[in-house]
Amino acid sequence: MAGGRMWEQDAEYPAGHPPVAAAGRQDSQQSAPGSREEPRIPVPFRRPGAVLNDEPRITAAATAHTDDDERWMRHALALAERAEREHDEIPVGAVLVSVNGEVLGEGWNLNISQRDPTAHAEIVALREAGRRLDNHRLLGTTLYVTLEPCAMCAMAMVHARVARVVYAATDPKTGAAGSVFDLLADPRHNHRIDVTGGVLAGEAGIRLTNYFRRKRGKPPL
Repeated sequence: MAGGRMWEQDAEYPAGHPPVAAAGRQDSQQSAPGSREEPRIPVPFRRPGAVLNDEPRITAAATAHTDDDERWMRHALALAERAEREHDEIPVGAVLVSVNGEVLGEGWNLNISQRDPTAHAEIVALREAGRRLDNHRLLGTTLYVTLEPCAMCAMAMVHARVARVVYAATDPKTGAAGSVFDLLADPRHNHRIDVTGGVLAGEAGIRLTNYFRRKRGKPPL
């Protein structure tokens, strides 16, 4: 998640689902020969909290979540705020919580300041938890993150055996928890992770949007 994640690009997300899926639907919806009816175009694919082209667009409610989920997501949002305020990093924060509600690791994006392409917020939190537990397996844990994990972070969670992921804003360009890829629930893996999305998506999305608006010299929304 971080280091770009396509957030800084102005281009709109292509209409429809990711290209391969979209192509099949569009082919099946072509008008019959001689028909004047225009082909139906799939509506843009967006998940809760998606932020496209500097504008937060939330088209669905968050999936079922608890009060604890909101509390820990606010903790992650505070970490995201520190990323921007202290390091001028893309504001993404993450916190890993044990089954007993104990913070095992937390962090925010550091890939720019540390010149480390792997230092996304989730990776920072997972590394801290591994050192704390002296174990690369993080069984029974829940990871809260303010932006949908990318493929790198998603697979790190699978290898760590994280039990659950809760994210806020969706990444419609590179999200790997259901938006573009669905790596956390892929049945081909020997470990699958429960996913809850859209928790406090609006707050996370507007922070990301305003970060890039500031970088472009635009006023905040």
